[in-house]
Amino acid sequence: MTLSAVRPVAAGDDTRYVVNTDGSGVKSNIEDAGYSIQHELGGNVYLAVGSSDDRTALEDVNGVGDVARDVNLDFEKPEKEHENTTTDDDLYPYQWDKQVTDVPEAHDTTTGEGTRLAIIDTGIDVDHPDLQANVNADAGRLFKHGDILHDEQDVYGHGTHVAGITAASDDGTTGVVGTAPDAELVSLRVFYYEDYDGDGEAELYTTVGDILTAIDYAASIDADAANMSIGTPPLPPQVNGSGIRGAYERVVRSATQRDTVIVASAGNSGADLQHEGYFTTPNSISGAMSISATGPNDKRVFYSNYGTNEIDVGAPGGGYETLDKTLSDSTEWPYPTNLVLSSVPPDIYGAYYAYFAGTSMAAPQVTGTVGLVRSQSPDANSEKVEKAIREGAEGVDGQSSADIGAGRLNADKALDAGGLK
Repeated sequence: MTLSAVRPVAAGDDTRYVVNTDGSGVKSNIEDAGYSIQHELGGNVYLAVGSSDDRTALEDVNGVGDVARDVNLDFEKPEKEHENTTTDDDLYPYQWDKQVTDVPEAHDTTTGEGTRLAIIDTGIDVDHPDLQANVNADAGRLFKHGDILHDEQDVYGHGTHVAGITAASDDGTTGVVGTAPDAELVSLRVFYYEDYDGDGEAELYTTVGDILTAIDYAASIDADAANMSIGTPPLPPQVNGSGIRGAYERVVRSATQRDTVIVASAGNSGADLQHEGYFTTPNSISGAMSISATGPNDKRVFYSNYGTNEIDVGAPGGGYETLDKTLSDSTEWPYPTNLVLSSVPPDIYGAYYAYFAGTSMAAPQVTGTVGLVRSQSPDANSEKVEKAIREGAEGVDGQSSADIGAGRLNADKALDAGGLK
């Protein structure tokens, strides 16, 4: 899903700031300057609330580095595709994404048992028949305006679709199957409906601060991976100097040091992120795995962002190299079957399954593979897990393809890489 900045986050007459610090006694210094601390995040990042009239006072606090106003981010809804309304059919034959990534072969070794995979998204339908066995409803959280609340719902359906790709359970006869069908799923919801514009119409929003808090929380609950099928449009190089990117770098680094792999979708703008200094967050952040989208023929799909040194691996996201080919009925996988089939909330969609396309669908293929690798090798740190996934990818020489990085994901070969199988 694509996010766009709306406006700075206000808290009454005050403003919420994302503050990067040197970590030495800075918290009390910030509070002495009249600002309250909402959260202390890994990497010496603070969410602070205080006067919107005198930001300089915060910037002048001893030990404070970059300061940025937190911003609201608008959820741009993906279009709903073909739906399947029954839960009685075996839909695995339609999951070309699992077939091309050798998921059945990987399941001969492990199904992700004993691992925990966090989904930072719109929530997860905890009652969906393909997910209820794996979702830890008690652990679900909502991150809203700096608050961390218990949560057991999906407010749009995007997160449920992502969760199904990652770890839908396998009963052997009906529904869809996830890459890691015995992994535990934890919903970390960062989207909520608000009427920010005052026009009487509530829209889905989140904030950078809430996303950063969710990343930090995923690491605090020992998640093996955190899936982030969210991202900004390509941002110009001048934004590099803002405190937002620095905060992302710090929080992601802290999470990966605690062995939570951060998996992020590369974005759906069809943009070359290699040239002219453009980048997207969170996938361009150092330490996050950046995943582009491929189709049934293993080619990068037309909408997927790309760029040398910007993509770790490609993974099935749905579609083909052009929109016309994607919509064609004369390919091996005619539309809509060349998209990715997964679970959706029936109370929102009137169906239990739907076809979607996007790098949002590519990232959870990798997140599920993290579950497989970590299940097989529980002591493998984040760096080794990521290396195994890159080394197991196929279709390119080396690791520098602008389209698909080290190659298209292969779950079974990731288990072989580095002697992990």
